[in-house]
Parts: sequence; C-alpha cells; structure tokens
Amino acid sequence: MGSLSSGSNDYGRRARVASKEIARAGSELKNEALYAIADNLLNNKEVIKEQNLRDIQGVESFGLSESERDRIVLTDSRIDSMAQGVRQIATLPDPVGELFDMDTRPNGMVIGKRRVPLGVICSIFENRPNVTIDISALSLKAGNACILRGGKEAINSNRILTRLIQEAISRTGLSKDVVQFVDGTDRSLVDELLEMSDYIDLMVPRGGSEFINFVKNNARMPVLLGGIGVCHTYVDRIVDECKARNIVMNAKVKRPSVCNALDTLLVHSKSAPTFLPAIAKRLGEAGVEMRCDNRSLAVLGPCNDQIRLKEAQPEDFGKEFLDLIIAIKVVDSLEEAIGHIDEFGSGHSEAIVTEDYSAAMKFLDQVDAAAVFVNVSTYFHDGGQFGLGAEVGISTQKLHARGPLGLKEITSYKWIVFGDGQVRE
Repeated sequence: MGSLSSGSNDYGRRARVASKEIARAGSELKNEALYAIADNLLNNKEVIKEQNLRDIQGVESFGLSESERDRIVLTDSRIDSMAQGVRQIATLPDPVGELFDMDTRPNGMVIGKRRVPLGVICSIFENRPNVTIDISALSLKAGNACILRGGKEAINSNRILTRLIQEAISRTGLSKDVVQFVDGTDRSLVDELLEMSDYIDLMVPRGGSEFINFVKNNARMPVLLGGIGVCHTYVDRIVDECKARNIVMNAKVKRPSVCNALDTLLVHSKSAPTFLPAIAKRLGEAGVEMRCDNRSLAVLGPCNDQIRLKEAQPEDFGKEFLDLIIAIKVVDSLEEAIGHIDEFGSGHSEAIVTEDYSAAMKFLDQVDAAAVFVNVSTYFHDGGQFGLGAEVGISTQKLHARGPLGLKEITSYKWIVFGDGQVRE
C-alpha cells in the first residue's frame, strides 16, 4: 500500500478506464452518486471523527501550528458542510455536453463548441481532508476520474473519506476507480505521480509555495497552479471605518490558515490616525501579532499596552502567514497601494474598502488578481461562496482557468461542425 512503483501504471490504467465510463454517464446517474456520497458522510460521522482524532493526536510530531492543526479538524458542523457542498454540486447544471459559441457560416455550416470532460485529474494536497470530498465530487459531476494524494498529517481522515466515497459510488453501479486514493505517505509517491503523463491529464497541487513550486518544476503533465495567497486589503482615504474594521477582522481572524486570509493591511495616511488604533485594538483582542512599518508604528506606539506590535522586516511584506499575524503599512495614495500589491501580491485575492466610486473602479481596473473585492472580505474567495458548490483549487494562472476551479473549469471542449454536403473549394 505504501508504494506505487510497479503498480503506478495500474493506478493510471484504472483511472483512464474509469474516466471513459464516467464521461459517458448521464446527469441522473452522476447526481445519484453524489447524493449517495453526501448520505454516506452524514451516516458515518462518528467513524469519520474517530479516524480524524487519530490524525489530530499525531499532529504534535509534525510540529504544526495551531492554525495548521485547525485545517485537519473535522467536526460535526464541518462534516455537515462537506455533505451540503456535495448536494449543492448535484443541483448544479451538468457542464458535459453543453453547446456554446455556435455560429452559422456563410456557406451554411454550423460550427460551435461542445463541453467535454478533461479525463483524469490528479491532486496532490496537504493537510485539509475536506479537499478529498470537494475534488471527488466536482470531478465526478464534470465526468472526470481523479487520483488523490493527501498529506501525511491527515492520512487516516483521507483514507476513511475515500472509502466512504468509493462505497457510495459503487452502490450506483459506477466503478469505484472513478475516485482513487494513493494510500501512502512516502514522498517518493509524489515523484512517481508526477511522471504519469500517459494517464493524468491535469495535475492540481495544493499546499505551500515550496511544494507547489516543486510540482511545477517536476510534473510531466499540465499543472494548474494556485493556492499561494498573499492577500491585501487597502483601507482608502474616504472610508466607512466601521465597515472597514469588520471586513479586516473577518479576512484576518475568521480562519487565518486558509489561502484567502488577509496578510497585509494597507491604510491611507488620511485614515490611519483614527482607523489604525481602532483596528489594532480589535486585532490585539483576537491575539493577532501586528508587524508594522515605521509610519503605522508611530500611530500605534502610544496605545500598544494591550496589543502585540513588532517592527516589520522587509520579508514580512509579500509573505503568506497562514496564522494570526498581519503586516501593516501606511500609504499616501491609492496609486501607492496598487503599486505595493503589484510588487508583493501573488495574484490571489485583493480588496479595497472605500466609499469613493472612482477609487473602487480604478482598483478593479488596475489590480491584477484572480479575484478583486470592493467592500468585501477576501475570505469570500471560495468555490462554495461563489456558487460553484466547492472547488478543486483556486488558480492564480491566466491560462485555461482563473480563480475557483468549479465544474466548467475542469472541463475542456471540442469543436463540432454540422453541414449538408459542403465541400471546400
């Protein structure tokens, strides 16, 4: 079970065969499988939590932070949320077979595109067991097979979740190989998966920047990159400070370990004298460490008894903290804020809080990211929140797909041509 080695091609072959089967399956059968998966999750909560507890008990040996540990935990409400997401995917329109961009040529030919599955998707991801459910459900609905390899920190959780998925799929008559799980923690398994270009059509890595760069540099198949989120929120000169405080707190504190969490707060110098002390108080109460540039330190210095302030180092700007840590910088203009984001952002999630319409539109026009928010928390950058049911990942690339990867983003298309005997002169 620990090594693919000679069996790696078997994984690939079984996935390829299953991908042909699921590509031909109708919407009714795929939805039946999805509802069966949701039911299996809800009916096996105690078993899931039991295996999840084994992972949680082993967390200390991996040296994970509290926020990283939180990624692994599966509670009743999180299992309910996973099941609800699967059911939402079942209610979405099936993208497979959709006709679009149809056009009638002068000679009477009708030419257009028809949406088709990608084939076999492989995702290598780190310590978030809900990813197992999200990718499995989306891949199934979009007519793809998938091969999953989760991190060692959540091996028991991923193992039981995959078993429940496969049981549910099998009950509908579909092959359980539609979803395959690489049940091993050896890093060499990743190397072998990255070589399987004959069988895997798309690789989607999810994890830290070092891991994602490793996959990008070593994969033999197309790789859809994303997940690294150095996210900014800029509080403008003309601003509703109550609104801004709530947005900043939600983006930073609600779940600091996710890729759409706020990392750097930029504040216009006109708003800084009143906004910074107020937000620092709330951030401090939530246990957030603030790494401040000289100008924000000058504002906050007199009121730092109850808050955790540090002088920001150059490397704090452009850093994805994934923890209760935030970098803070005072800027003199919208243009300076946009310039800072251009230099230090990762193209993931960027937000402005402003009551100035022209500033909001300029921010939307000039900030280059997968999602740009006006008066909204970056924490909303999520497939479920965008109405996609879930996501395979969040792409920060510009080719093929960008932002949350939902059903349409994990399909391709083929050109179709209808005629009545036309021949080319």
